[in-house]
Amino acid sequence: MRIAFIELRRRPGRFAPAAIALVLLTLLLLVLGGLLDGLYNGSTGALRAQPGELLVYSSEAKLSLVRSRIGPKTIAEVQQVPGVNEVGGIGVGLLGAAVPGQAADASVALFGYELPPKGVPAPPSTLGEVYADRSLQAVGVAVGQSLLVGPQHYPVAVIGWVSDTNFLLQGGLWGNVDTWRAVVASARPDAVLAPGTFQALTVVTETGANPSEVAAAIDSATSATTRTVTRSEAVNSLPGIKEQRATFNSIIYTTFFVAALVVALFFALLTLERIGMYAVFKAMGASSRQIFIQVMSQAIVITTIAFVVGAVVAVLASLFIPAQVPISLTLSRGVQVAVGLVVMSFVGSTISLRRVIRVDPASAIS
Repeated sequence: MRIAFIELRRRPGRFAPAAIALVLLTLLLLVLGGLLDGLYNGSTGALRAQPGELLVYSSEAKLSLVRSRIGPKTIAEVQQVPGVNEVGGIGVGLLGAAVPGQAADASVALFGYELPPKGVPAPPSTLGEVYADRSLQAVGVAVGQSLLVGPQHYPVAVIGWVSDTNFLLQGGLWGNVDTWRAVVASARPDAVLAPGTFQALTVVTETGANPSEVAAAIDSATSATTRTVTRSEAVNSLPGIKEQRATFNSIIYTTFFVAALVVALFFALLTLERIGMYAVFKAMGASSRQIFIQVMSQAIVITTIAFVVGAVVAVLASLFIPAQVPISLTLSRGVQVAVGLVVMSFVGSTISLRRVIRVDPASAIS
């Protein structure tokens, strides 16, 4: 193994083509993964943050929060279902908001809520006060500002920040139920909900209760006028989420496969060049296993260095990407890409194993 590292140190130029290709592949994987995570988080944060294990929609809404309507009678029926601990109403308005000092409006999702989502404080006690998602900082929003929401420019004051609470790529604003009703009534008088009516319910189940069984009991108690699903089901039902993830993951897996091919082709050619040297090693008593470990070690070291360089380039590049592009470079995604590339480099290097095994030590003295 020492010989492998000595060669890497003394002849780095020999490995430059493979390293450059892997740096570019690393950059591509991190950017694709960042875009996937950014799009996913920006569309689903509000639902993922809900405190309840279950979300209740009206049955005809087809799991659309905007189209759903849950009235007071249904809410009372849900509260009586065995296994239900807490029930809270949710409502949202998808609107534009004028930001002080900014020429363009920001796209916002203004929520009214009863039970605080994860990371969101209790509903503000004052009408017109909201917590804003930190992503809105990129469009000029600041704590203490008043945003003018909707076509009638209803004023809402930002009193604090929350994180990862956006909905359908629109910045999350979280106010009390009265603020939500007032803004919706101002923007769309035809869409005003009756008193006590919400678009959906978040349901916290009792400790030990089976969420699936509670969901079925809720729909039975409401005579099938509701459709109750888990948080993850609600997230996956959002428009385009499944298709988006499937598309990006297909590209990412293909890129990993290309990385394995790069390593395989490079070390296959390198092994051809080294046949004589490997024959000498075998004549001196080295085993095929020891020689292959050298090849594999070099592949993993090159891949690791390429990943580090590619990750640094990706982070620097993200600083110049416009705020409107929902890219999110996370440590978990970086670890996933690093592990995937190392595994692919190992798989690629195994292509050389057959040739190493077939090296005849007698050829060293012929």
